[in-house]
Amino acid sequence: MLLNLLAGIPIMLVCLLFQAIFVGICLRRYVRFRQDHEVFGRSLQQIALLALVMLLAMFGNLLQMAAWAGLFVLLGEFADFSTALYHSAVNFATLGYGDIVMSERWRLLGALEAANGILMFGVSTAMMTAALTDLIRHGRDKPPGSP
Repeated sequence: MLLNLLAGIPIMLVCLLFQAIFVGICLRRYVRFRQDHEVFGRSLQQIALLALVMLLAMFGNLLQMAAWAGLFVLLGEFADFSTALYHSAVNFATLGYGDIVMSERWRLLGALEAANGILMFGVSTAMMTAALTDLIRHGRDKPPGSP
């Protein structure tokens, strides 16, 4: 169990770093775009802005899954990266299909990745909720008929 923690905790920290970077990028882009463009009341621009934030957040989550997959390959659990990435995505998203399982020696890493994934998806969801709330709130503040 200690070996699993020693292998998993550094990857969890890397994932936390990735998440912090992508949340920072998403929020900076959101604020900059909102300042440069009058998106309130313009549905298509609002949708594009939210889609961009979602895509960046999802890319950050995929990067984290790839980090876990790299660890699984490094530990010799999977011979190829694509299988490791599939297994990692199932763990990270907490699906738990069970069609591919890790050896008894490293299987605690799956639970660590699932805990990491649910937290990171929660942060992504909170970021999206904040952006959506901001768009709704500022859209309401505009007087009727204003651009």
